[in-house]
Amino acid sequence: MAEKRLYKSDRHVISGVLGGISEYFNIDPTWVRVIYAAVTLFTVGFPGVVLYAILALVIPSGPKRPDYLAQDSTEQQSTKDSDWSDF
Repeated sequence: MAEKRLYKSDRHVISGVLGGISEYFNIDPTWVRVIYAAVTLFTVGFPGVVLYAILALVIPSGPKRPDYLAQDSTEQQSTKDSDWSDF
């Protein structure tokens, strides 16, 4: 069985740290970002910003996936529907 690893997310807002954490714990990334923002604001901001910078440096980027695996199925479906090459 493959070992579960923490990586930065491909779908990132700033550097992918919180997205990677949400993928690791299988949680919606919006909740992780909201909780992190609230904790950062309640601790006067500085520790949260420093922690994020440290995590951005320490957490490795994820393994590269081929482009066809990285796309959403909705994107694939919309491009398939708009393909007029069979006419």
